[in-house]
Amino acid sequence: MTRQDDPPGTPARRAAMRLLDAVLRKGLPLEAAMASATAELERADDRGFAHAIAAEALRRLPDLDALIDSATPKPMPEDAKPRFALRIALVQALALGTPPHAAIATVLPLVDGGPRRLVHGVFGTLIRRGDRLPDPPHLPVAVGIRWARAWGDAAAEAARYGIAQPAPIDLTLKADDPALVTELGGVTLAPRHVRLPAGTAVEELPGYGDGRWWVQDIAASLPARLIGAAPAGGTAIDLCAAPGGKTMQLATAGWDTTAIDLSRTRLGRLMENMDRVGAKARMIVANAAVWSPDAAADVVLLDAPCSATGIFRRHPEVLHRARPRVIKELAEQQGQLLAHAATMVRPGGRLVYAVCSLERSEGEDVADAFGAAGFAIDPVRPDELPEGFAPDPAGCLRVPPGTLADAGGADGFFVARWRRV
Repeated sequence: MTRQDDPPGTPARRAAMRLLDAVLRKGLPLEAAMASATAELERADDRGFAHAIAAEALRRLPDLDALIDSATPKPMPEDAKPRFALRIALVQALALGTPPHAAIATVLPLVDGGPRRLVHGVFGTLIRRGDRLPDPPHLPVAVGIRWARAWGDAAAEAARYGIAQPAPIDLTLKADDPALVTELGGVTLAPRHVRLPAGTAVEELPGYGDGRWWVQDIAASLPARLIGAAPAGGTAIDLCAAPGGKTMQLATAGWDTTAIDLSRTRLGRLMENMDRVGAKARMIVANAAVWSPDAAADVVLLDAPCSATGIFRRHPEVLHRARPRVIKELAEQQGQLLAHAATMVRPGGRLVYAVCSLERSEGEDVADAFGAAGFAIDPVRPDELPEGFAPDPAGCLRVPPGTLADAGGADGFFVARWRRV
């Protein structure tokens, strides 16, 4: 509730605290928490600032907490309100350019009683000491250890640099269109691809209104790229289809496509995007774990629900939400979905499994455990991939941290492909 005596700007900071609480205590995605956390903010600029504060605090959370703990006699509990207030004040003053007096004045009303003096004292100590946040930020300790073990120290270090910089915007073009590529500018890293700087206003770009492209990270485009163009009458099923970039790739590559997703709302948005690009697909609201088609398909693409740690550059909260128990449960779910997806593939057809995860247990381990009768690995070939990507020794595709680092990076992904013999 906004108070009349709050300094200007306090409501946005209060919303930012609600966003942090939703992610760190309730385990919600940042975007999913936005509507309720910012409901009292009338101005879009205030909602955007609350989101920016929360996102940057999540991006730098280990370093913010290390600073806070360095200035207190004993560590505060992780969920203590004074810690949340200090995170919000410090990230503004040390990373977002807010003057220190404004950063602290607008968060003190978020803390009642004696703890307010603690917040003011710790903040003042850190500012007087001239403390700074490291650049690049540190990963959460558990994440850094896990990724170093899985992909090596260099990849874990590359992830730190990846989270430090805003991710560029990748567009997938509806068709080969050299004139549109020239008009859009940017750089092209693959066929039907354009990369633009972070922060580009996509709605103002040429080709948006008439549906000549859609936003899709280059790594996210690879599973459908590994399927390719459809033969005459080729049928494809896209399981867990929303938000729909892969469905649009399949449909515009000529596949007779059926898109399955559990969320009616997300499928509705996919349908709007399909209408914008002038593509067609059947949309079915169903649970991919139990749904079955009337006839087997030539291609089944399963972009399975996962921890989404591969999209940490755009969504830093995943590094704090994806705990080992969650990752384990998701990996088990993926194995079940993959086994069921295999029943939908006709003889001679292909099955593609993908996750936007940097966890080996969600990618390589699930693929290794897949044992459906009659399926053989269909190895990914180097000539099928854009420059900078390469298949692993097993013939699958792993996109680790540091991929395309000199060109702006890529989301973390894993893709495996089989053929039913």
